[in-house]
Amino acid sequence: MRYDYVIVGAGIAGLYATLNIPKDKSVLLLSKDPIWECNTFYAQGGVATAVDEEDIYAHIEDTLKAGAGLCDKEAVEILSRNSILVIEDLIARGFEFDRDEEGNLLFTKEAAHSRPRILHAGGDATGRELHRFLLQNTHAKVFDGVIVIDLLIEDGICHGVTVRQGAKQFNVYANNVFLTSGGIGSLYEFHTNAKKISADIQGIAALKGLPLKDMEFTQFHPTVFVYNKRARKFLLTEALRGEGATVVDEEGRRFLFDYDPRGELAPRDIVSRAIFRHQKAGHKVYLDFAAFSEEFFKKRFPNIYRTFRNLGYAVPFDRVPISPAFHFIMGGIKTDTWGKVEGMENLYAVGEVACSGVHGANRLASNSLLEGLVFSKRAVEDSLIQDRQIRPKEFRQLPFVLTKSEDKALKERLRHIMWHKVGIIRKRGELEEALEFTQEVLEQDIGYLLKLRVLSAKAIIQAALNRKESVGAHYIEGE
Repeated sequence: MRYDYVIVGAGIAGLYATLNIPKDKSVLLLSKDPIWECNTFYAQGGVATAVDEEDIYAHIEDTLKAGAGLCDKEAVEILSRNSILVIEDLIARGFEFDRDEEGNLLFTKEAAHSRPRILHAGGDATGRELHRFLLQNTHAKVFDGVIVIDLLIEDGICHGVTVRQGAKQFNVYANNVFLTSGGIGSLYEFHTNAKKISADIQGIAALKGLPLKDMEFTQFHPTVFVYNKRARKFLLTEALRGEGATVVDEEGRRFLFDYDPRGELAPRDIVSRAIFRHQKAGHKVYLDFAAFSEEFFKKRFPNIYRTFRNLGYAVPFDRVPISPAFHFIMGGIKTDTWGKVEGMENLYAVGEVACSGVHGANRLASNSLLEGLVFSKRAVEDSLIQDRQIRPKEFRQLPFVLTKSEDKALKERLRHIMWHKVGIIRKRGELEEALEFTQEVLEQDIGYLLKLRVLSAKAIIQAALNRKESVGAHYIEGE
């Protein structure tokens, strides 16, 4: 099997890449099963964009401030200056963002943005609507129900991937390989990610010696309903607070102002730590929707309304208990501003699996979908300029044993340790204990998929230990 492009992952970055690849190119999109089980599908808030040319500077400044001085400024400028173009392209292709009665685009505001600039669709179903639209318009051959378990690399060239489908294993070769597989949510006990997001590709990168950057910067979303039994906890989008929802304790007090004068609209890391500390002090924490009428809530946030009504909460009249949970990793496989993996000729990484430098130490709300759009388009543009034809080469298939009997228990221990020792507030001693655990597990007879998870976790822990000072989403105190 040989293609011009093999794309690993069927979220916004992978799908939008396929829309920009000429139709005379052969494209294979690889996805775990089911194809909608990705973070794009569950993204509620929307897509950040500069509202107009005059807003580009402010969007850049907001992104740089949120990133705590560690963003790549060139990458941020590319992100914002291309934002209007990709939004216009989506609209020209037929995608419908929410509009007012006069037909004007509706912009909402989220934390750390200086003005409303987040577009949404279906109220609180932006990711779902985008995912469905992109799937309907892709010309790629879609192959789902598969796991990518290896990258076929030799002398700085990626010749393709090794794929497992059930008991079958085979190699797929390509002139260009795009990694768009998403983040690392399943490494944590409490997270908002799709259940298939399990840090496989980051683990393969660590195994292959590909550069990983900024892995210590793990973002925790402050308003999550964690009291369901599923691995994926239910996100309460930041747009709720942007529209007027408040965070209160059991006495109804908006305690966030004790921590930051911006209150509910402070950056996510500040809000998450404040809630975490308040809970540690014995308080209960809720999201309060008293500012909303039922009519507005039902129209603006229909999925959240329906979900919590089904759970027995009479929103917007009832408050909903919340807790922080892992949400997004700013770090990943190091790339340049064209999405090329450092040191590789034809390997690209885009979206949450990558570290393009746009997020720095802390991602600005709703810049993630925008990153997937902007940099996947740039990666395709670069690949077309290069127009590589990789000389065919056969790779011997290695005998991977994906799982073993003890893996499940060790995986659950890993998730527990990552949440408690490599979470919102970190201590050096606990990080060292977590690192020791990963080393012990790697020395055991474990399955290959667990090994990839542990390698990803180890990269996060080691990066957290290496960064001695607190900055952005990495907050370390004491020993």
